[in-house]
Amino acid sequence: MSNQAESVAVLGTGIMGAPMARNLASSGLKVTVWNRTREKAEALADARIDVADSAAAATRDADAVITMLADGPAVRAVVENDEPVLEAMEPDAIWAQMSTVGIEGTSELAGLARDAGIAFVDAPVLGTKQPAEAGELIVLASGPGEALERCKPIFDAVGSRTERLGDAGGGTRMKLVLNSWVLSLTAGLAETISVAETLGVDPRRFLDVIDGGPTNAGYAQLKGEMMIDGDYEASFPLRLARKDADLVLQASEREGASLPVIDALERSFARAEELGHGEEDMAAVHEAAT
Repeated sequence: MSNQAESVAVLGTGIMGAPMARNLASSGLKVTVWNRTREKAEALADARIDVADSAAAATRDADAVITMLADGPAVRAVVENDEPVLEAMEPDAIWAQMSTVGIEGTSELAGLARDAGIAFVDAPVLGTKQPAEAGELIVLASGPGEALERCKPIFDAVGSRTERLGDAGGGTRMKLVLNSWVLSLTAGLAETISVAETLGVDPRRFLDVIDGGPTNAGYAQLKGEMMIDGDYEASFPLRLARKDADLVLQASEREGASLPVIDALERSFARAEELGHGEEDMAAVHEAAT
């Protein structure tokens, strides 16, 4: 096996995993994919990507295995409960865990890798569907230095920047910090749009006024337009945003911290999900603010 990864298995071909797999293949890496719903994986065959019948079959002979699934239980089910994925991996292969699974989830998965004698890299990503398609995610990489170096072709293919964050778990901790900011911005924007509508102010004028100034944010312009139009085509599903808010709260509670703002916005995301917007974009939290 060469020093850097040349073949990659991607387990999970949803909104994020599918474009990541395409970018990996476009970079020249040999890519095999698996998805529980095979039809989603089959759509990648036109990109000269192999589609495996099982997660274990996808991992055989791969230099690195990427898990990009909804949450920690989903990752654990695939690698431990459903099939012997870790047993099928080459002894010197790397498990690049790129899903957002929280601190406890990361610790549990790292333990599985350690027990199997597999190098574990914790590398969640910052970004949603469009950055994933453009190969412009920010990779929050943590783990053994040698393993991170071997994963460099992978990170370069899916991201515009890689931040190295120390031992495994550092990537997840940074992801939770970043998620707290993104979720606060989105939920706060939803209420601001609602305030504008309540006061008879055109919310687009609000976006115009902040544009170019220090209070502007690219997310405000992007998600604000979606909220105003009521067009919630999923770039990042609201149900996963709620999951991420829960992970932030769980991690903070373990350290004895109280986060009343995050707690309140988690309830807003929960309310929007109850209203039937779980599979729509996280911008649909606006529906809970109207």
